[in-house]
Amino acid sequence: MDTVQKYAPGEHPDLKPPIGQTGVLLWLRKNFFSSPFNVFLTLATLYFLYLIIPPALSWMFADAVFVADSRDHCRELGDGACWGFIEKRLGQFTYGFYPLEERWRVNLTFVIFIFALLPVLWDKMPARRKWIWVPLVFPFVAAWLLLGGFGLEDVTTDQFGGFMLTMVIGVTGIVCSLPLGILLALGRQSDLHFIRWLCTGFIEFFRGVPLITLLFVASTMLNYFLPPGTSFDLLLRVLLMVSLFSSAYIAEVVRGGLQAIPKGQREAADAMGLKYWASMRLVVLPQALKISIPGIVNTFIGLFKDSTLVIVIGLLDPLGISRASLSDAKWQGLSTEVYVFIALFFFVCCFSMSRYSIYLENKLHTGHRN
Repeated sequence: MDTVQKYAPGEHPDLKPPIGQTGVLLWLRKNFFSSPFNVFLTLATLYFLYLIIPPALSWMFADAVFVADSRDHCRELGDGACWGFIEKRLGQFTYGFYPLEERWRVNLTFVIFIFALLPVLWDKMPARRKWIWVPLVFPFVAAWLLLGGFGLEDVTTDQFGGFMLTMVIGVTGIVCSLPLGILLALGRQSDLHFIRWLCTGFIEFFRGVPLITLLFVASTMLNYFLPPGTSFDLLLRVLLMVSLFSSAYIAEVVRGGLQAIPKGQREAADAMGLKYWASMRLVVLPQALKISIPGIVNTFIGLFKDSTLVIVIGLLDPLGISRASLSDAKWQGLSTEVYVFIALFFFVCCFSMSRYSIYLENKLHTGHRN
């Protein structure tokens, strides 16, 4: 016999929320159908995507040709994208003119790079403390693998190109500009006038000159300031200029974070007897860098994309490789496929940095959210 539950006067049984007041329906209603204007925008956007996405997917995949010997061969096999060109030149897009028999060194460098990132970016990595030395030795190992020496065949930097060159410039610029930018930001707020003026002049100069101008200076005019007979590798000059340029922007981002820290934080560190560098390392900088994460990552993304400017001084990044490859009469007229391919590479890299930035912000967030 069923037991009839009795309720006291004024009490009511718990009822499920009405349909549309929870879950996916509530999210859709709030974000897409909350007002007549939003309903119009949602429907117009869906119609626009309907017009754009199916033809794009058909061109990129359904009607595309993935294996072909020439542009004419592609047109005989299908009306979509001719990815056969990318398939034929993928090695050149990836490694540039790096010797074919030595490309295993580039692959090994990339694998070690992934392992070097794990202790830095993944705080839950098993035995993380035991592997923290990998990021410290990676620059030296990478230089040995890519350039040669000590048992490996020498490879000159003019053979670097493609995505490999982009990664070398982007990663080196990011790694070098962050600590230098932090030091410049601290120097700009220093009580020592000479240090403050020196850092301020450095920052304002590099922020006031376009990167492409600095690259021209690095490729041509820098030799005039060196002793006769001095050989200064072009790629090394580019890496130096890119790192200095990016560090000036990082310095301003970090300076904004430092100015956002209440003065009481520094006074509390002084009251605890901490010296300047100890208070900066333990109290001030961790909070300032947490605030500055969006700006720092935004600068890194801009630096990574600006690596394509090296084409103007004769270094063949992916865009330079594409121009050289399309000069072949067999593949002329396929610039759309090439630019889409390169754009996807940069999108994946920049989107990954952006998503990790959001993850890091959420992980380090200690305040209250509305």
